Amino acid sequence: MTDHPIEIWHRIVRQRDPSALMGLLAEDAVFYSPVVHTPQHGRKRVATYLGAAFHVFFNPTFHYVREIVGASDAMLEFETELDGIQVNGVDLIKWNEAGQIVEFKVMIRPLKAITMVHQRMAALLQSDR
Repeated sequence: MTDHPIEIWHRIVRQRDPSALMGLLAEDAVFYSPVVHTPQHGRKRVATYLGAAFHVFFNPTFHYVREIVGASDAMLEFETELDGIQVNGVDLIKWNEAGQIVEFKVMIRPLKAITMVHQRMAALLQSDR
């Protein structure tokens, strides 16, 4: 039996291994960022944005505090601290019948956190170009 997409996601997060994202993302995956106006389309682009998010969000304080999982989608609430700012957010994840993520949406609060995440993500994504 194949692992559930959320189990795979948790394993990737635990291992801090963004290279494993390519196998979990559908070719036509879409990423909705809390700081970028337009959706990002395609497996490679989504993996790039999620990989940058790994660097910004994942530190020893990052942890999921709640999850709601349905038949083809989930909401994972997380908390982390960035430079003394408490960040609270949700990952909304939708997958297809093959168990591949087709949509990943991130929402965060408070405004100070959004500003900081925007600055850090922009710096990382600019360095990839």
